[in-house]
Amino acid sequence: MKGEMAAAALVPLAVTFLFSLSSAASPVQWGKLDPHFYDHSCPQAQLIVASIVGKAHYQDPRMAASLLRLHFHDCFVKGCDASLLLDSSGSIVSEKRSNPNRDSARGFEVIDEIKAALEAACPGTVSCADILALAARDSTVMTGGPGWMVPLGRRDARGASVQGSNNDIPAPNNTLPTIITKFKLQGLDIVDLVALLGSHTIGDSRCTSFRQRLYNQTGNGLPDLTLDVSYAAALRPRCPRSGGDQNLFFLDPVTPFKFDNQYYKNILAYRGLLASDEVLLTGSPATGDLVKLYAANQDIFFQHFAQSMVKMGNISPLTGADGEIRKHCRRVNHN
Repeated sequence: MKGEMAAAALVPLAVTFLFSLSSAASPVQWGKLDPHFYDHSCPQAQLIVASIVGKAHYQDPRMAASLLRLHFHDCFVKGCDASLLLDSSGSIVSEKRSNPNRDSARGFEVIDEIKAALEAACPGTVSCADILALAARDSTVMTGGPGWMVPLGRRDARGASVQGSNNDIPAPNNTLPTIITKFKLQGLDIVDLVALLGSHTIGDSRCTSFRQRLYNQTGNGLPDLTLDVSYAAALRPRCPRSGGDQNLFFLDPVTPFKFDNQYYKNILAYRGLLASDEVLLTGSPATGDLVKLYAANQDIFFQHFAQSMVKMGNISPLTGADGEIRKHCRRVNHN
């Protein structure tokens, strides 16, 4: 009981402030995302989401990064439509089985809890896709990051794409041109790319995602020359040449649970954990300049991150009469 009371207190003032901004309702246009979408149909929706995210964050400090990641991995495949949340059934092959998600995507039980609470309060009203968008925002705020008004009104997909998940989500060892292309295909530019990868200021990565940097980055059996030697030496004991694939490492070992600009400072010190992190500095003057900007000015990083999250949340949403409002996020309604 004490834990639940403490968790409830974690719903931050910043999120409460966002609710107050939403109180001046404006007409909601059919088929358009709008922060006021649930003002009348489910006015308590955002408070319910924030409360459960707060409890989950209190119980597991890793959960904020996991929920933020779910929104990314959903939006990059078929748009922000909660396709990632579907379990395999009938003709659906779950995106949870794809290479980017298998053994690493987590937080689905928290989404289930949020959905159950919303169904009890406002049956058949709030989509799973909107839950993901709100949980990502709340997770960012609860770890010290920026807040933003979340445009709402997404509907849920009736299918998934494991192939899209395998192909469209940037991988840890992709080249910078490949990462830029994957973002561009979603309508996201270089500023969005560098700002959104700043979400790696919280969370973990598995040994299997960066092992090649320690032992064989370019196929010649040598470590990555853009990885700080002392940092590499500290990583090797728990990430050997073989074994330990699932061992977890902080993406930002300096402030691993705080949403700040330390991620970019790490990159400048050649201590970006993933190849896809460090390549932001070494792969292009344009992305490198943004890394330097965000490392020097956290306020600008926060501003760009919030803007890019809204932009990402607008990738090909289902609206109006498209899709459905799932009763359970793991399955379509007719199952």
